[in-house]
Amino acid sequence: MDKAPCQRNCCLDQDDICLGCGRSLTEICGWHQADAAQKQQILAQAEQRLTAKKRPADVLTSAQAVDQASRGKPS
Repeated sequence: MDKAPCQRNCCLDQDDICLGCGRSLTEICGWHQADAAQKQQILAQAEQRLTAKKRPADVLTSAQAVDQASRGKPS
């Protein structure tokens, strides 16, 4: 796997994560030096980041809802 997963939609968020491919700036810069196992790990982490970003920020996990309810905060 030599081809980078770049989507040509490069824009870094406040954490230096690309909004197009989900890789960190460090991962982007080191892509061509990474071996196959490292690339697979980078791709898996990038997919997790992109999936997490697609979740609306105002959606609470069940644990967050229970925590807020126990403090008397509206969800």
